[in-house]
Amino acid sequence: MGLCILGDIMMASKRLSVALIACGFVSTHAFAPSATSRGRATVAESSDTALHAFAPPTLIIGPMIRRMKEEQEKKKMPMAGANEAKNEAPGLRVGANAWKWPPVWPYDSNFFKRKSEMNEKNQAAPMNILTGQMPSPDAGEGENEFNSLKYWEENSDIKTNLDPKVAEKIKNHYSFYLRDGMSVLELGAAEESYLPDNLKLNRHVGVGAVKKQMEENPSITESYVIDLNDVVADEGIKSVEFSNLGNDTFDAVIMANTIDFLNNPREVFKSAWRALKPGGIMIVPFLSKDAYVDKFDEAFTKQWRDMTDDQHMWVCGSFFQFSAGEGWEGLKGFDISPEEAKKDDDNVLSKLSKKDERPCEAFVVQARKNCLVEELDEDDVESFIKSRMWMLPTLEDRDKKTCCS
Repeated sequence: MGLCILGDIMMASKRLSVALIACGFVSTHAFAPSATSRGRATVAESSDTALHAFAPPTLIIGPMIRRMKEEQEKKKMPMAGANEAKNEAPGLRVGANAWKWPPVWPYDSNFFKRKSEMNEKNQAAPMNILTGQMPSPDAGEGENEFNSLKYWEENSDIKTNLDPKVAEKIKNHYSFYLRDGMSVLELGAAEESYLPDNLKLNRHVGVGAVKKQMEENPSITESYVIDLNDVVADEGIKSVEFSNLGNDTFDAVIMANTIDFLNNPREVFKSAWRALKPGGIMIVPFLSKDAYVDKFDEAFTKQWRDMTDDQHMWVCGSFFQFSAGEGWEGLKGFDISPEEAKKDDDNVLSKLSKKDERPCEAFVVQARKNCLVEELDEDDVESFIKSRMWMLPTLEDRDKKTCCS
């Protein structure tokens, strides 16, 4: 009797082991055995075992899927209070107090290179990263340098053609913050600005790469061809025409679907900060990473290729932080994706087949220019000094705070 029970237990254990191995085989082909060893296993195992191999145990797979869904839902939960959300446009996901930053600028120059600019010298091999051997920041400098103006001119006939639902979401977001009579600067301007239909701006200055595209834009009142990737390190955009636009000039700066192509985002955000009036707002909409990769693949930077959409929001927020620090206030992140883009589908094959039919996801990160402290208050000398240090190019935010303390 004991031997029979022991035999049953051993047989059940064997079947469970085979099922678990099969589950791993089905889900991770990269770890499948060689064709030869698979052949030997097939001869050794019964046909009954083979049937079990392709029937993953529901008791194991079910909880795994549920946990994955729960983790995904946690990531989508807004990090903003209800009171904060009611005063903002719909879709607030990251509130002003939720952002956390490292003490210093965390990116090296390779982070903003393109595939055509990367070579063996400036790409870190995985083993080198583990051992702390990072590539030289200057490795391959100047080799295969990407020419932004040339690229966009040569591809000027290719239109972004946003899904109408996504374009409408951007318009609705703008409508919450832009008002008639405002003066607006648009960075990365082209033939479409996605402004609310009835908005009547006093001035709309377009800064873009292709003149004829901006001339097709009915809202733009004046336009300038300026390479946003041509900058003075730690200072801003290198352009006399841009400098002539003046400081404290615009009520708003908008920059839609452009951040994914910037080599030197910190300098661009510095220039935007200077151009804004105190209290003015900078609004940066962007799309999911695969939104138009089939059209502008060559222009995407490494950070856009390698990071997720959630990470893009935090990276964009960091450009505000490390360009002027507390010179920006009310930094917020929004998910403005159409509902159709957010819907989850349990069937993987169905999700893949519907991918091209769904509108892409869309996000916004924005902040306002803080007001400079004009007069020295003996009771609050620190605020006066800190505001004078917002744009100092050679000090990180950590060091500026140390100097003021």
